[in-house]
Amino acid sequence: MLGALLLQAGPNATLVTLAASALGAAAGVVGVFLNLRKKALVSDALAHATLPGVGLAFLVMVGLGLDGRGLAGLLIGAGLSALAGLWVMQALRHRTRLGEDVAIGSVLSTFYGLGIVILTLIQGLNTGRQAGLEGFLLGSTAGMLRADGALIGIGGVLALVALWLLHRPLILVAFDEGAARVAGFRPQLYDLALMVLALAVVLIGLRVVGLILIVALLITPAAAARLWTHRVGIMALIAALIGGASGWIGAALSASLPDLPTGPTIVLLAFAALIVSIPLTLRRRR
Repeated sequence: MLGALLLQAGPNATLVTLAASALGAAAGVVGVFLNLRKKALVSDALAHATLPGVGLAFLVMVGLGLDGRGLAGLLIGAGLSALAGLWVMQALRHRTRLGEDVAIGSVLSTFYGLGIVILTLIQGLNTGRQAGLEGFLLGSTAGMLRADGALIGIGGVLALVALWLLHRPLILVAFDEGAARVAGFRPQLYDLALMVLALAVVLIGLRVVGLILIVALLITPAAAARLWTHRVGIMALIAALIGGASGWIGAALSASLPDLPTGPTIVLLAFAALIVSIPLTLRRRR
């Protein structure tokens, strides 16, 4: 266990640990801004909307004679599918009398159901090396290639950089849309940027924690951080630390205990941080 924590458990375990840590930190910071804008559950709909794209991308790559399990192609398909889900969700919200919760629930269930149908059909094929696609549901780091880990880690770092560049207008939009408009910022544009960043985290998190659990990594570290402070900058830092530490320790535990799944372990550690934060923050306020 100590060797895994110190990145001495082998190249694959080190790769997974670093990738999971970068993912956790990025998810924590993005989650803070989603929480402030009260759009945390939109990320859940985005995550579930990726599943049809994974299946369709697999079929397209197999049809082109490529390896159907190529991560880059699967993520492109997942991203396009999630964008379609976001468009449907916005259309239901703004062009009908349905509320946002109904739009989220409709997209989440429908796209997820479509994805399950497509994956079930794929499992009946005799080509394309379809084994392992179900790992996108709950995450699977077994056999992760160096290129896959690099893609996840670099994606997490780029998401953090983008958030740093956009943090001032995002904070202003979150607390005072009127003042943001006066200052020349367009709230809708920055909401869209936030959704794109949330989608990026969802996509890079599919391989590590899966589409079902990625929403927990977007919500839980941010929720724990909000208990400690009201200052957004410090909140984002705490959320990044909780998410990053959860990813690091969860991946190390999984490497030390091979039967322990990586994604669920990371999510449970993040939730443990939330549970510990509740009594400690209540005590500080007395």
